[in-house]
Amino acid sequence: MNHLFTYSNQDFVADLYRAKKDAAGTVPTSSNFDTVLKAGWTDRMSRGLFRYHLGDLQTRILPGRRCYVAQLNIQRGLQRRKPQEILSIRQQFNATQFNFNKINPREVIFEMAKRPGHCAASAENERSCEPCRMLVLVNVSPLEFGHCLFVPEPSRCLPQILTRFAIRTGIESVLLSADPGFRVGFNSLGAFASVNHLHLHGYYLNHELHVEWMTAKPLVPERGFFRLAEFPAGFLFYTEADDVEKVAGAISQVTDFLVDANIAHNLFFTRGCSPYEVEDENEHTPKRGVRIIVWPRKSCFGAKEGSAFNVALCELAGHLPFKNRDDFDHMTEKDVMDVVQGYLLPNEELLKLQQQLTAHLTD
Repeated sequence: MNHLFTYSNQDFVADLYRAKKDAAGTVPTSSNFDTVLKAGWTDRMSRGLFRYHLGDLQTRILPGRRCYVAQLNIQRGLQRRKPQEILSIRQQFNATQFNFNKINPREVIFEMAKRPGHCAASAENERSCEPCRMLVLVNVSPLEFGHCLFVPEPSRCLPQILTRFAIRTGIESVLLSADPGFRVGFNSLGAFASVNHLHLHGYYLNHELHVEWMTAKPLVPERGFFRLAEFPAGFLFYTEADDVEKVAGAISQVTDFLVDANIAHNLFFTRGCSPYEVEDENEHTPKRGVRIIVWPRKSCFGAKEGSAFNVALCELAGHLPFKNRDDFDHMTEKDVMDVVQGYLLPNEELLKLQQQLTAHLTD
């Protein structure tokens, strides 16, 4: 029987500030969610359930205004499970391939669910037969400390296509954390998802990322929908605790549209300031809400051998896990931007998509 972690909106952490690291190099903040997740993840690491031991990763901040966080993680490139053969963004679940029903049960940290009476979507979930519980398990090939996977009821055998429940729980997981370095993300098929079984990634990265305060242009602000004003080109949603259900619905409309249009996409969920606020490094603007960035992108099936990094959810957000030392030591901000640009949609395609999505969200 898995440990069940239950929560309500009262457990969300409001007005989160980016705290300075203590002498040990860690951020001295924690919530009940953080305590359970960090303790469970550390326990599985000590029991040897991972493909490699993750120590302190060598990290450098690339010079430049985007402050890319580069980390050397050679073992992940060598030891991670070979990605499945993906041929379509709408590929059906295949029970004969690896999926999360086949994992070692000891890899499960806990299940999470919203307490009865605290989930506005629970009745809707029951009518639509959408999952109501999220399994949280360790990623045995971790990117960073606490790297876990959020899998909605694995026995449902859902393909790697986002649902409203998965989006909402991803947002709420960020709100449950008192650590501003906790992030959640999603790779669609064709956007470097390696397993065709619905899952999101979560992990801690105690470095600020440009996307936390990047400026944005309002598109449909009443639905929380904005256009990123800076590189890399994509869309931004913003929500605070009271609007999670509404914004999760808008994001679901966008990702459903992208799937129907056969457009690959990555999402990144992080604490961040409101698009209407300007981050002041001296004042430390409180991170009251969650920024969800959606990057429509060119489809890419299969890992690119010999590449410095694969352009997926964390790389687009500015966190770069490098596969080899030479690239880690020598790549510049411009080099990184040139690589990332090759995976983004051309500007004319993105503008057309922007018009379509704006109309779609205002119908």
